[in-house]
Amino acid sequence: FDLSKVMFITTANTTETIPRPLLDRMEVINVEGYTEEEKVEIAKNYLIPKQIENHGLKSENIIFSEPAIRDTINYYTRESGVRNLERQIANVCRKTALNLVTTKKNTYRITPKNLEKYLGKKKYRYDIIEGQEEVGVTTGLAWTIVGGDTLFIETTVVPGSGKLVLTGQLGEVMQESAKAGISYIRSVADKLGIEEDFYKTKDLHIHIPEGATPKDGPSAGVTMCTAMISTLTGIPVRKDIAMTGEITLRGNVLPVGGIREKVLAAHRAGIRKVLLPRENERDIDDIPEKVRKKMEFVLLDTVDDALKEVLVRK
Repeated sequence: FDLSKVMFITTANTTETIPRPLLDRMEVINVEGYTEEEKVEIAKNYLIPKQIENHGLKSENIIFSEPAIRDTINYYTRESGVRNLERQIANVCRKTALNLVTTKKNTYRITPKNLEKYLGKKKYRYDIIEGQEEVGVTTGLAWTIVGGDTLFIETTVVPGSGKLVLTGQLGEVMQESAKAGISYIRSVADKLGIEEDFYKTKDLHIHIPEGATPKDGPSAGVTMCTAMISTLTGIPVRKDIAMTGEITLRGNVLPVGGIREKVLAAHRAGIRKVLLPRENERDIDDIPEKVRKKMEFVLLDTVDDALKEVLVRK
């Protein structure tokens, strides 16, 4: 077969699982996943009317409230597209159709309060930022193939011989970021009021919860560094401020990817202030205007800029 005139098109959720020799021969087109706002509009204008018609219902038989749609997106699906969202809407429509033929009630309103009756217990959870500031706990932002997410980076210090313990299934790049953070802290220990020989007499433990989920990438560098400084100085960190950025040995903050998804995750978690690398300023325009207006962005050049925002000094 002469395939010289054939164009092959293939799709994948991530390029990480594609063999390198094959990937080198491809032109990769990255398609961003839908935001929560986009999913809500797709559901209201397309998915719900389609499933109502498919199940022999009328628009007056079932009414989805917008909060119920958002809860379905956030607690019953975890995807970049809307395939599973449509399945969950179909589940609600099927049960509503059954209720119509077994009861005399003609209209059913779907709300967050009765959503579990249709879809069962929530399958996923999202962090909602609550509580007081703590020592050694910072709020970071992560990018995943199904969208952005918040993550809490916990650090603690104990007497020891200078070991650095990393737990929570951290990848090689993230481990290297933690080591770079340690070296930077050592170089400015005197300025921060930290014992200069802390790396000889203390062990540092960094943990990122949800250990079953692999985590990697350099974007948690500034978050881990801030958490370690908080632990070593005993100064609490504000939990209602999230941050992202790669750091260098000199304490500079470098740009990272996935800003739109990360900021949307922060907004969903109730965070209204986000610290971003200065070179990511151009990415702020990609964030939906409805979300952007509610957020405050602080641009970082160095780790010191982040410390000024998040350390709760007396």
